[in-house]
Amino acid sequence: MQMTAESSAGAVSHTSADWHSIPWKTVNETVRRLQARIVQATKAGTWHKVPALQALLTHSFSGRALAVRRVTENPGKHTPGVDKRTWKDPESQGMAIHELRHRGYQTLPLRRVSIPKPHGTKRPLGLPTMKDRAMQALYVQALDPMAETTADPHSYGLRKARCCADAMAQCAIALSNSTRPHWILEGAMQSCFDQLSHPWLLDPIPMDTTILSAWLKAGYMDKSVLYATDDGTPQGGICSPVLANMALDGLERILRKKYPHSGRRALKGKTKQVNLIRYADDFLITGIAQEVLEAEVKPLVTEFLHARGLELSAEKTSITPIEDGCDFLGQNVRKYKGHFLTRPAKKNVQAFLPSIRKVVKDNKQATAYWLRTQLNPHIRGWAHFHRHAAAKEPFVHVDTAIFKALWRWARRRHPKQGKRWVADRYFGRSGQRNWHFFGTAKDSDGNTISNWLCHASAIPVTR
Repeated sequence: MQMTAESSAGAVSHTSADWHSIPWKTVNETVRRLQARIVQATKAGTWHKVPALQALLTHSFSGRALAVRRVTENPGKHTPGVDKRTWKDPESQGMAIHELRHRGYQTLPLRRVSIPKPHGTKRPLGLPTMKDRAMQALYVQALDPMAETTADPHSYGLRKARCCADAMAQCAIALSNSTRPHWILEGAMQSCFDQLSHPWLLDPIPMDTTILSAWLKAGYMDKSVLYATDDGTPQGGICSPVLANMALDGLERILRKKYPHSGRRALKGKTKQVNLIRYADDFLITGIAQEVLEAEVKPLVTEFLHARGLELSAEKTSITPIEDGCDFLGQNVRKYKGHFLTRPAKKNVQAFLPSIRKVVKDNKQATAYWLRTQLNPHIRGWAHFHRHAAAKEPFVHVDTAIFKALWRWARRRHPKQGKRWVADRYFGRSGQRNWHFFGTAKDSDGNTISNWLCHASAIPVTR
């Protein structure tokens, strides 16, 4: 059956894009149904149906409406591109739906901005225009189902329903038993997003090559100067995570083919214990011996990356025994006398505490209630990230350091008052905890309410 926009799986038809009258439940169901059909066609291997279904989705009203909604409801909706345009009102959002057309579409250069990195350097980001963001969101809706279906099983970064905790759980599965591998190859790609080969991306990525080429060759504006882009994906764009993951997928299949865990050659694979855990451009490969990783696995990985225009980072790539451990995704992976544990990495703790002290220092004149509202999201987010690791001792250490910073903050505010007076004003007893920092404020009825500081050690550790 020929698939057209009038078929039963097609989009909702609208004569006018009145933003407030769009039936979003029907729109979501239509896009989900088309995405499910793309997944089924991919699994069945009926590759001639995949581009037809993708075209049906990218030309549908539902797909275009959902793409506009995505870029107008995220935190970057107020940040314009080089054209200085944003879609703030329903009228402009409704008009944007009709502007998302394949015919006559031309990209504009990215607006280059730089954001600070933990080591003092800056990461360059390219901000597309609102229309380019919406077009990327539209085509990602059609590309993502296929990318998720064909992705490596143990790839966890920049994917839906996957996170760092899943990657660390897989590390525990691969390394926890006594007969498991004793060596780890920890690696990362050198400027992955900036060096991906354009010819390689245009060949295997299953989408309209005209649109993809326009995104890759759009260039960027930096201080009113236009620069060309001959390599890399538009870092900061919606399509970049999907393109990067699809470029890096396949490494696990190559390793599994050479070191299988099932079949007639399974003994070789099980003996050498080669396993891959990847999160975006960071990865960890296990092996039974240093020679296996150095002489067999590392050259294979280097060759795989070279075909995509990438190379391993010399600073972040190392081979270490599991007894010495290594840092992966902010946690330390190590065996202690035969027992495998993951703990918050010292570098991660040392990077977290200065950020907390900076918040305290920047709020010298703020009230205790306001300071608490600024600190709690940072503390709670960091503790929840590490709550699946052996983090009890690091949590207590962090709480002690935060208490000392708050005590100095409180003493500085009242230099003429005694320690007991300061303690009674800012610290109290809550449950079984003494010296618990709190702040007070008035609610709408004029009643005094007290809010307490979140402690990392209060977050339960769940393995």
